[in-house]
Amino acid sequence: MNAPMDIAAVLRRNRLLGELDAGQMAEMLTLGRIARFDADQIIFDKGDPGDSLFAVLKGQIAIRTSSADGKTMLLNILEAGDVLGEIGLIDGRERTAAAIALRPVELYRIDRADFIPFLERHPRLCTRMMVVLCDRLRWVSENIEDAVFHDVPRRLARRLLLLSDSYGQQTSAGLRLTLPLSQEALANMLGVTREMVNKCLGALRKAGVVTYAKGFIVINDLALLKDMAGDPERVP
Repeated sequence: MNAPMDIAAVLRRNRLLGELDAGQMAEMLTLGRIARFDADQIIFDKGDPGDSLFAVLKGQIAIRTSSADGKTMLLNILEAGDVLGEIGLIDGRERTAAAIALRPVELYRIDRADFIPFLERHPRLCTRMMVVLCDRLRWVSENIEDAVFHDVPRRLARRLLLLSDSYGQQTSAGLRLTLPLSQEALANMLGVTREMVNKCLGALRKAGVVTYAKGFIVINDLALLKDMAGDPERVP
């Protein structure tokens, strides 16, 4: 994984870094270094300085935020090819969320002092980064709308559809999410109690929409799940 060609292959999975041509990628690979973290180790915490960008080469990372009274919300789970820390990297301000290794991870770290001049040398990448950040803003807005306008069953259905885009694997039983998810993790994603998620999953199981065992979810009826989520797109 430490070979430059291997690192470049993983980085090209990312929407931002995948735009680099061969020369730009080679240049960028001279700027960073490998960083490794054990499972449950904090990569950065909310409020830390936004002084670096990380690209995930291996492993899984949870992006979490918390309130002053200790409530926690799981915002996202990142895997190989994903990038984190880009918001703090651009404005140089403190981190807006925490990043924790869910399993041993290997990251490619580029410090802000090196990455900003790299962006200035390649203005097309600046434009691409604006697109990626706009996508992030739209994602945040959609999450706010979900929390304000939709009840928990619909929010859960919408979250399962979102997860199926990244982790869905077609099987004879249906679309299996390869990412193990506890009810507590789902609750943290939605900002609700584990008991509420348990109740909603029970209703989905009873309706034949999903099966849930040992932390893995299988979507048995994708069309019905989309209907519950209010998604106008139907599956044939």
